[in-house]
Amino acid sequence: NDVVLNQVLVRLDARDGDQDGHTYRVLERLQHEGTCWMSGTRWNGRAAVRISVSNWSTNSDDVDRSVAALLRAHAAA
Repeated sequence: NDVVLNQVLVRLDARDGDQDGHTYRVLERLQHEGTCWMSGTRWNGRAAVRISVSNWSTNSDDVDRSVAALLRAHAAA
């Protein structure tokens, strides 16, 4: 059976050790770029990116583009 998740949280490693700051910088770049919309949140007192997929029309190409945008923002931040 497939497990379908429509909401996940992501934290991003930072070279300088400031994971909260890096996570927020990545989120800001991602939102500015506009490929997809992800929001920020805090979980257990830590910054995280909330990824929520709830639209029936979202397909694997949309997911691939969104992951690529997240990785670009992570590399640039």
